Amino acid sequence: MRERAVSAHEALLRHPWATSLMQSRTKPGPATLRHHDSVLGSLRQAGFTLLMAAHAVSVIDGYIYGFALQQMNMPLRTPEQVAEVGQNILRQLPVDEYPHLAEMIVGHAMQPGYDYADEFEFGLDLILDGLERLRPRADGSVC
Repeated sequence: MRERAVSAHEALLRHPWATSLMQSRTKPGPATLRHHDSVLGSLRQAGFTLLMAAHAVSVIDGYIYGFALQQMNMPLRTPEQVAEVGQNILRQLPVDEYPHLAEMIVGHAMQPGYDYADEFEFGLDLILDGLERLRPRADGSVC
């Protein structure tokens, strides 16, 4: 599931027009249908009920599409751009009113090596870990 999600996310970033087109179509194309069928099949084979598989697909797809849209619309592509935007925000930000936001900008986003794209896999892992806890065990129980 992780590989499929990462692959779908990467495909959406390569084709920025695809997300809105895929979400607006009332007649999905064969590639979209194959993808959804394969994901549902994997979940069902893993023991998820039909209802839980449907929930899982909805959560995973919503995260993939939403993160891709947010990432494509963010004006931050380089560390220099992150630093510039961060400094602009900090100049306008009353730090005493927004101490946690200021801490995140200075202590995380403006640090060397920060890349917003890395947040995708962190969030994906949270979702997949949560779904794993809902997957039925051989005895029918869940964690």
